[in-house]
Amino acid sequence: MDNSTFPLEERSIYQIYLESQETKTYVIPVYQRNYAWEEDEITALIKDVYDSFVKNKNDFYYIGTLVTYKRGDSIYEVIDGQQRLTTIYIILKVLGFKEIRNRLTYGARKKSASTIAKLNEYPNLGEEVDSGIRNGYNYAKKAVDAIVEESERGEFTKYFLDQVHIIHYKVPKDVDLNHYFEVMNSRGEQLEKHEIVKSLLGQYLNKKELATFSRVWEACSEMNIYVQQAFPEAKVFGSHLHKFIIDSFEDIPEQNESEGKSTIFNLLQQPISEMEDFSEIEQNDKFQPIIDFPNFLLIVLKVTMMEYEGFEPVKFTLDDKELLNEFNKALHFVADEVEFVKDFALNLLKAKYLLDNYIVHHSQGDKEQLGDNPWKLQFYYLENAKKRYPKNISENPDIQKEMVHLLSMFEVSFTPKQRKNYLFYSMMFLFDNDEPYEQDYLEFLQCLADKYFYDVYLNPKCLNERNQPGPNAFDNALFEDGVMNVDEIGDEEVDYRMTFEEIYKQGRADVPLFVFNYTDYILWKKYADELRGNKTKKGSKERSQFFEELGCSDFELEPFNNFYFSRTRKSLEHYYPQAKAGDGKPLSSYDINCFGNFAMIGAEANSSGSNWDPRTKLDHYSDGKSDQVSVASLKFKIMMQKCKDNDLAIRNGLLERDAHMEWNAEDILEHQRKMLDIIIQ
Repeated sequence: MDNSTFPLEERSIYQIYLESQETKTYVIPVYQRNYAWEEDEITALIKDVYDSFVKNKNDFYYIGTLVTYKRGDSIYEVIDGQQRLTTIYIILKVLGFKEIRNRLTYGARKKSASTIAKLNEYPNLGEEVDSGIRNGYNYAKKAVDAIVEESERGEFTKYFLDQVHIIHYKVPKDVDLNHYFEVMNSRGEQLEKHEIVKSLLGQYLNKKELATFSRVWEACSEMNIYVQQAFPEAKVFGSHLHKFIIDSFEDIPEQNESEGKSTIFNLLQQPISEMEDFSEIEQNDKFQPIIDFPNFLLIVLKVTMMEYEGFEPVKFTLDDKELLNEFNKALHFVADEVEFVKDFALNLLKAKYLLDNYIVHHSQGDKEQLGDNPWKLQFYYLENAKKRYPKNISENPDIQKEMVHLLSMFEVSFTPKQRKNYLFYSMMFLFDNDEPYEQDYLEFLQCLADKYFYDVYLNPKCLNERNQPGPNAFDNALFEDGVMNVDEIGDEEVDYRMTFEEIYKQGRADVPLFVFNYTDYILWKKYADELRGNKTKKGSKERSQFFEELGCSDFELEPFNNFYFSRTRKSLEHYYPQAKAGDGKPLSSYDINCFGNFAMIGAEANSSGSNWDPRTKLDHYSDGKSDQVSVASLKFKIMMQKCKDNDLAIRNGLLERDAHMEWNAEDILEHQRKMLDIIIQ
């Protein structure tokens, strides 16, 4: 593509400052503020570059953006990115570069220009010194000396020159600079990484293709509404906007381009036309997305790269810190960049449709109402011009509820926006199964949950010393020769009960959150399979056996009916408190630090009660106002009921216990045994 149309270049530090067919001068204009980076910022930059250097000397490190405007022969006015450009220059001087081919200077600031020109003579910088530049040199030298070993200095310098890259925009002559400044003042100094990615991909398309690509990009970036609302095209989603019916980038409807003078805003943003007017219902139908746009782009990129022979999914990082790096690796990997960008754009549109319509989203704010599951799994449906609404993806309420439980179980286990591997695997299934039959989708999610539990969390090779999944643990467990496999689960020769007790051994407090969430799902599933819908009366053989297997008396079925994976379940709590364990006390830390004494609990219920004894917790959490615990964890509900059973037995003289020992070491181990009997099949 002609750079006069799309003026974007990815440049190494060497190319910016040391290599050039013409000797450039970068001028910091008078309207720019003085150099202002402090020690923390300079040290952090050098540390980040060094960490990338140590991790993989072949990886690129992206340092941000530089925007320049050519004022005359070889004179480039720096209109954005001057702080980074100056810091890079200072670091080059610290690394020993006496001669730098391309100059950096300051317009109408003699003190700054003199200081930057005399850095070779540091600390003898003359009588009039720019203290910001002088201090910056001192901070950079201090950081390099502290972080980079002398023996590594040569290799680090080479890495800094060749592998540290900046995205350079050369603003065309026809750009309205006044409009540019208005835009940049309203948004901050640096472009977001995903905006750089958009520009990076867009440069391979012609003007017509770029307009379509930009339209798709902007519609998909609206993460809190259905994509059909932002992109209401029957040619894409069918007459009822509930299917994805196109197969190629060329099938995406065109959009009329606006006329008039080009601006930097057009080049970087390519805005779409106004979104369709929302009805009042649609305004209320906004939801809280489970992932942000940059990390979603990585999910889509990984799905796209799975189509290319030789791509290794285990080497891909789902973390927006690696956003630019992963896209650049992809562009270097593929043979045809134009077709790759078109494939990615099509997949982006399809993935956003699948995310909105087949993955759970949260319908409420931070507060959740007891008994009202805020997780929704619904597709967008247009009945006619005036009637549009979300519909459950299954008309079978049992299938619908279990799919919601499974997807929300994964989500509360992996809340951070980065590294949502489960979402990638779900996308892979949905891409391979257009309009998936609901039973097939449910079975996939069931298998994925079991695969996580047995082949990751019960596989010592996948876990680090804190029993957390190590790097690429999920991909290593789910992929074989580049193909995803969730059907083969576990190893028949492994005693998983013994494995569980060995990995999560008594005395250690490092059982991952997923294990507790999976436990609650299996407990709910046991209820759903054995009791729900059978109208089983209290005292019946089936219901009595059910609660006997749980290890407590009957506490009614409402906690199971009302259960959902609350986003408030963010912490683990010792039921027998850690503060009351130790030398000379009834229970030791060894006794209480085990799976049988832990449960997930809602943040509101947890608050200040962690040091209460079990009986006090039982009274507090069962007072009606704090019944969130029954929603937050079925396992905890069972533990409390066992404590209540013991308290009643003690009061009736049927059980001899010391004071405040309604829940003791024997109960902890018995509860753990009961839970393992249920969750390990």
